[in-house]
Amino acid sequence: MTLRIGIVGGTGHAGGELARLLLNHPGVGSITPTARGGEEFDRVHPNLLGCGLSFLDVEELRRRADDLDVVFFCTPSGEAMRSAAFFLDRGVKVIDVSADFRFRDPQRYAEVYGAPHAAPHLLDEAVYGVTELHREQVAAARLVANPGCYAITTVLGLAPLLSSGLADLDIPVHLAAVNGTTGAGNKPLTEIMHAEAFGSMLPYSLEGHRHAPELENHLAPLAGRELCVDMTTAHGNFARGIYIQASLAVRPQERARIDRASLLDLYERYYADEFFVRVNSAPKKAGLNAKEYGLYPRLTAVTGSNFCHIGVDYDAARGFVKVIAVTDNLVKGAAGSAIQNMNVMSGLDERTGLCHYGL
Repeated sequence: MTLRIGIVGGTGHAGGELARLLLNHPGVGSITPTARGGEEFDRVHPNLLGCGLSFLDVEELRRRADDLDVVFFCTPSGEAMRSAAFFLDRGVKVIDVSADFRFRDPQRYAEVYGAPHAAPHLLDEAVYGVTELHREQVAAARLVANPGCYAITTVLGLAPLLSSGLADLDIPVHLAAVNGTTGAGNKPLTEIMHAEAFGSMLPYSLEGHRHAPELENHLAPLAGRELCVDMTTAHGNFARGIYIQASLAVRPQERARIDRASLLDLYERYYADEFFVRVNSAPKKAGLNAKEYGLYPRLTAVTGSNFCHIGVDYDAARGFVKVIAVTDNLVKGAAGSAIQNMNVMSGLDERTGLCHYGL
């Protein structure tokens, strides 16, 4: 199989990462990225110097739609919903890396993003692209809504616990989430310049991050009920990565039988057949409150890869499970998971082009 790929929005971090990964994909025959301002590909993405790709404008890509198999949208919210139907009507599969198709309810989308949805008729058929949880639906889909980077990391981190029924969801899920500065996009902002961000943290959207409703929407089926996600977000002084630290209360009647070992067993069984999800299961060797850093995931371990690393522990005195999950926001949080979905939609081994480990 030789896939012909279009990338709408090829100048941003996610579009560049998508091009980088697709260039090393054995099932991809051609890649056509778009740009709006006549940019030169090698100057926008100097890490891909000499790769042979060049930008087209979006209208030219639309004229070539009959020669495409898959189109990725790496655009701000609003673009994919206006253009997806054009490609779908011509038999092209669409993977939206933006937020346009993550909600089934157009009213919910409008509440979160502050604008009406331009293609509500497509929302019901869009499959939420956490491949590990929705593999069969992705395989049959022509339209996939790639999750947000915070969202996919959190969903993978919490799915085993929520599915187990151990969590007391009358108490909100507390989520502290840190993103690399690439998560702020490539628009120049003083606060995310190296001189400003280095050695610092940059909190934002504390009134309610837009991924919290996305999480509430997609975690509820796992939990079998509605739940509240209290989400605090910040940019860290690193370029790429997602660090999620979640605290979930355990139901009072379950607290006495829970410990770290039983939680690790739960997670390892849940993800036993998942290549891209790894559970940090190293046993504790020291006493209470010892600083055993190797027990939990490290952000640097997943940089550049499509892996999600997960660690768990239990605060027995307070009855809270602690979950740590880390991913690369540009790979598993964007381009990598999008390619994983493309592989499944195209009948390929989902690991194709993505088997490399962290840097």
